[in-house]
Amino acid sequence: MLSLSLSLSLSLSLSLSLSLSLSLSLSLSLSLSLSLSLSLPLYLSVSVSLSLCLSLSLSLSLSLSLSLSLSLSPSLSVSLSFPPSLSTFQTEHKMSIEECCRKFNTDIVQGLTNAKAAEFLIRDGPNCLTPPPTTPEWIKFCRQLFGGFSILLWTGAILCFLAYAIQAATEDEPAGDNVSHPQWDFLSLSLSPQLYLGIVLSVVVVVTGCFSYFQEAKSSKIMESFKNMVPQVDNSSLTGESEPQSRSPDCTHDNPLETRNVAFFSTNCVEGTARGIVVCTGDRTVMGRIATLTSGLESGKTPIAKEIEHFIHLITGVAVFLGITFFILAVCLGYTWLEAVIFLIGIIVANVPEGLLATVTVCLTLTAKRMAKKNCLVKNLEAVETLGSTSTICSDKTGTLTQNRMTVAHMWFDNQIHEADTTEDQSGASFDKTSASWAALARVAALCNRAVFKAGQDQLPILKRDTAGDASESALLKCIELSCGSVKQIREKNKKVAEIPFNSTNKYQLSVHETEDPNDNRYLLVMKGAPERILDRCTTIIIQGKEQPMDEEMKESFQNAYMELGGLGERVLGFCHLLMPEDQYPKGFAFDCDDVNFTTESLCFVGLMSMIDPPRAAVPDAVGKCRSAGIKVIMVTGDHPITAKAIAKGVGIISEGNETVEDIASRLNIPVSQVNPRDAKACVIHGTDLKELSQDQMDDILRNHTEIVFARTSPQQKLIIVEGCQRLGAIVAVTGDGVNDSPALKKADIGVAMGISGSDVSKQAADMILLDDNFASIVTGVEEGRLIFDNLKKSIAYTLTSNIPEITPFLLFIIVNIPLPLGTITILCIDLGTDMVPAISLAYEAAESDIMKRQPRNPTRDKLVNERLISIAYGQIGMIQALGGFFSYFVILAENGFLPSILVGIRLNWDDRACNDLEDSYGQQWTYEQRKIVEFTCHTAFFVSIVVVQWADVIVCKTRRNSVFQQGMKNKILIFGLFEETALAAFLSYTPGMDVALRMFPLK
Repeated sequence: MLSLSLSLSLSLSLSLSLSLSLSLSLSLSLSLSLSLSLSLPLYLSVSVSLSLCLSLSLSLSLSLSLSLSLSLSPSLSVSLSFPPSLSTFQTEHKMSIEECCRKFNTDIVQGLTNAKAAEFLIRDGPNCLTPPPTTPEWIKFCRQLFGGFSILLWTGAILCFLAYAIQAATEDEPAGDNVSHPQWDFLSLSLSPQLYLGIVLSVVVVVTGCFSYFQEAKSSKIMESFKNMVPQVDNSSLTGESEPQSRSPDCTHDNPLETRNVAFFSTNCVEGTARGIVVCTGDRTVMGRIATLTSGLESGKTPIAKEIEHFIHLITGVAVFLGITFFILAVCLGYTWLEAVIFLIGIIVANVPEGLLATVTVCLTLTAKRMAKKNCLVKNLEAVETLGSTSTICSDKTGTLTQNRMTVAHMWFDNQIHEADTTEDQSGASFDKTSASWAALARVAALCNRAVFKAGQDQLPILKRDTAGDASESALLKCIELSCGSVKQIREKNKKVAEIPFNSTNKYQLSVHETEDPNDNRYLLVMKGAPERILDRCTTIIIQGKEQPMDEEMKESFQNAYMELGGLGERVLGFCHLLMPEDQYPKGFAFDCDDVNFTTESLCFVGLMSMIDPPRAAVPDAVGKCRSAGIKVIMVTGDHPITAKAIAKGVGIISEGNETVEDIASRLNIPVSQVNPRDAKACVIHGTDLKELSQDQMDDILRNHTEIVFARTSPQQKLIIVEGCQRLGAIVAVTGDGVNDSPALKKADIGVAMGISGSDVSKQAADMILLDDNFASIVTGVEEGRLIFDNLKKSIAYTLTSNIPEITPFLLFIIVNIPLPLGTITILCIDLGTDMVPAISLAYEAAESDIMKRQPRNPTRDKLVNERLISIAYGQIGMIQALGGFFSYFVILAENGFLPSILVGIRLNWDDRACNDLEDSYGQQWTYEQRKIVEFTCHTAFFVSIVVVQWADVIVCKTRRNSVFQQGMKNKILIFGLFEETALAAFLSYTPGMDVALRMFPLK
């Protein structure tokens, strides 16, 4: 083998250090690696990374040290790999057994020797899947600590610390809020507003980050507990089909996934025994490749993550724009550069909704807990809202829409089709259970059946008992047990003496029994199997308990019934029996089932029974709710198209009256090719047809058909379907329980796995797990997701309104030169104190009347923060709050002699410590300390005014469409929040010492 490798690396670094221990380093690295080998595969990787690192280290006079490292590392990585396809290298199924033995150096009888087994174990590794890569805990913690709003808050804290450090180094005491009172002089430096704000912001980010991290860790632990559960699944986990698939030594298909001589890792053998040669282990198995495909897919950002990112950009842009604008204005107006920097920090901090980080996290967590009570486990908090934004649900059929439990649906006897009764009390029976024809059919179904109930379940309802045996036979067992009583007793009275198991060649199962009549020494032969094969062996038929010749008329009736039941997507079995002549088969006759020495012809046909994997009871209503909520439900299954279509109609995915092109062609009696596809609202697409579709054709189907079923699909095709929906702008949720669903679960905007029947791989790939396996829980999830978006919007609107009354005091302070109406610490009391509980309480607000009657949210148009919200929060309610605050501010000053007419331009003298004879409007002289007491009283009045107006604000924000009288005041947390807000405001205003600590003098 010849191989060639080329590696190129380029590195550029720039470092700059300043005297203030500020270092800036810029590094650019480019690496290109190419490896070429004459034996495929070919792997090419290109990596380009750019990193910007800013390190800041400060040592403060109060033995406070801060070390910060901020790293920005955008990277571009391109990886192209061409691994061989499954059919390229897995050709062992086409080999003869002898060729396989030679290739794998094994023996069909003895197997591998211990030495060979040890050698192969070292070479190939153990037969288990490689665990998916996990993210180290410290990285998860850092994501919570430095992601989202945290960066904005860290920036505010850094600027506060930086301003405080510069102030401490350049001035004896900070400007702005200084006083001459001895007690306040002592605290003037150590309790600087900038230091306060920096410390508290840092604490808030750390506490919230820890909270979010522990929530994520809790979800991870629950997921670990799932891994300890053994999922009781059969081949449906891989194939998506309820029926077990028969195996044989013969190669029946070129595709290893379709051929019958290959058994797959992780699928259970439910019947029979076999011996095989292991050709793949671990990650090289089909299951391993699907798991690898799943772990290799990257999930994009959730809609709520995009919205929060958009909101951060918006708030950051506004804050930076205002801050820089007024920084420049302050410099132009003659302020020192340090004062201008302090103004910049104050404006930015006033714009940053410090409490919103905690509010968003708590809102999402509360919703996740609510959903957990409704059997929805949320692995990722942001996935809650994503489900609410969902516009398309791609659902698996088996085990998701259906019960993954074969059930008898119909019977045909006495030349009539009867609906089976599956109620425990048999109250829904639509046929005569005393009929001799039904008794004959039930006896054959009970005797020609190897399924048994597992022990220790006598107290359980029959339909909930576990069985050992084939899915179809288990369905027959439960049906007969419900209708006729104990099958075990029937079998004890009719002892089995011979049996020929079902095989794909004969397509029937046969058993011979003694009759329960002790005076009748004849043997009873019972047979079931493919209806057409059973009919061919029958010459008579039971009608109304009497045996009649099987004439052409009866054969036509049989054919019509068979086609009708088959058209319903049901699996149909035929049943017949024969009382064997005593003279030919005397008691003790030795039946030879290998070289059959008894008749299997001239039998008596007793009837048909059809089975189907029934839909879950709550699914039709759930699908209807999805449709009224504007959500398209697409069935994606590996099952047969006829079965898939029947289930789709049964659950409402294909509405009553809506036709496919095949239905239209059948109704008009014309070829399918003459039907315009756009005339059909529904369509059923076969997996083989899907392979032939171009991207444009695929988009056309998804765009123009409202009701779609994809049948016989592979895992790769499920990915294509999901990507096609996303390409058209849909927010896609994928539900499923099998391994074959996991790549699509990972690729979707939100993957929803089944907790009981779901495979480990599907649970790992999903964002949400339905603990009760109930598709109807999806509707609950959608409603909760829409509710959390609405409530987050309300919470943000409520929080942002206080920004205007927080910003305007600074602006007038700079522009008009009036005494500062509201201090920076007071702003902190509002954002992190009085506003927190009411903002969080909005997460508990009940849904409004139209929540499930409106179209899904358009991610490009319906933003979390849009023009309307900004207009209401800033332009209306915020302005009202600001006016209320300034009214109180001017009233307090006027009461103390400073009328509004003399306030303009008074700031320089007001804040001058040396000026102790400043005159008011009435000629009274005020010392510096007296002026500051009045100013701090104004801070308190402004603060209380905001709190009072926020009372009305939270009631305004609690509803989006309903009036407060329609919605009511049922939210107890919101009522508590209103009283808590008032109590906290009173506490901060009147508690002794707050005048020193928070610069808030009590109101009289």
